[in-house]
Amino acid sequence: MSISHADQLLDATGGLPQAQPPWPSRDALRVTAVRAVVTAPEGTPLVVVRVDTSDPGLYGLGCATFTQRYAAVVAAVEEHVGPLVVGRHPADIEDITRMIHYSSYWRGGPVLNNALSGVDQALWDIAGKRAGMPVHELLGGRSRAAVEVYSHAAGATVAETLAQAEALLAEGYRHIRLQVGGPGLGTYGAPGTPNGYPRSPHPDGWDVNHYLAATPALFAAARERLGDEVSLMHDVHSRLTPKQAVVLARALEPYRLSFLEDVVPPEYYDRLPEVRAASPVPIAVGEQLGSAADAARLVRDGGVDLLRLHTSSVGGLTPTRKLVALAELLGVRTAFHSPGDISPVGVAANLAVDVNTPAFGYQESHSYNEATHEVFPGTPVVRDGYLTPSEQPGWGVDLDEKAALRHPPVKFLHERWSTQVRRPDGGLEAP
Repeated sequence: MSISHADQLLDATGGLPQAQPPWPSRDALRVTAVRAVVTAPEGTPLVVVRVDTSDPGLYGLGCATFTQRYAAVVAAVEEHVGPLVVGRHPADIEDITRMIHYSSYWRGGPVLNNALSGVDQALWDIAGKRAGMPVHELLGGRSRAAVEVYSHAAGATVAETLAQAEALLAEGYRHIRLQVGGPGLGTYGAPGTPNGYPRSPHPDGWDVNHYLAATPALFAAARERLGDEVSLMHDVHSRLTPKQAVVLARALEPYRLSFLEDVVPPEYYDRLPEVRAASPVPIAVGEQLGSAADAARLVRDGGVDLLRLHTSSVGGLTPTRKLVALAELLGVRTAFHSPGDISPVGVAANLAVDVNTPAFGYQESHSYNEATHEVFPGTPVVRDGYLTPSEQPGWGVDLDEKAALRHPPVKFLHERWSTQVRRPDGGLEAP
């Protein structure tokens, strides 16, 4: 069929018409609206994009969660990205995502890529619903029955952390990330002790020397109390120099960690190949990557053992599946980022890739509260340490917008914490 002038739809502001679809489509289905929804049922802002079509009741959902700059993502979706998609056939995912990627000229970064991801994932959701298939079947089906996940144990003391780990083991988890607090601010992910450095300019600071001594002690105690069978991880959260990262990795060698996460800040990622080469512990990095090209370079250049993507920050499912294929060919495994600042839609997208790829390594998990399950019917649930993707068409996760409105977001939650991450001398530290 030919494309008529009537197929050119005006954008939401009544401005210039949409670009002519680049080729005839086999049917009249079109994208009719693109919008972002922000909700915070656990206090953390989650961004979800909804793409509507000319087929009544056919819509898709995609995760665009960049918690720290959610308002910027919403503006990018509704003012810039969304209008480019209205009038297009939702099946043209590859072309639409490339068009969005190129359209800003200055490309990459978490704001634009989360906006792109929301649209991209929503189009895959629509594709699954049109086919009557879950998305993982569109990717080629399963290579495993379910996805074994890891959870987090953290406490102010080693004893508290290990007690939490034992509780997780009792729930069926076999992979556990350990974090323990300390003086002042404490280690990332664990509570500290206020006024830990009382004679310093910043009494609630974070001291790298204390951290480098306390972390191996934590894992020595963990192996003694939890045994040798449990899989253990640790998150540095980007607070070390390359040399300090090697020192820590070598100190942890006797305790056989499954991986050491985010050992250096993104500014030092060009040094990761040398850190990995010197480390006896597998290195997992990637949640702070802002583009698929950066992730590809990290894999290609030997910077990681495990690619730890925040899939929304690299643009969604379309680039993620390509990166995972590259990882498989080069012997790198996946360990996708998925804490409470990823929406259940994003979890479903992670699972579709996890269950499909032979390169799967580990999957982070989060147990959502009841309010989140109300806002997102179909939210994946961990059972006996495993997540299983839905067999419903698309992602199998929906959005109750009335329930979402009951949980409005609050700005600057992350900033209030991150601006206080300082050394005892008052100097800022990577959060």
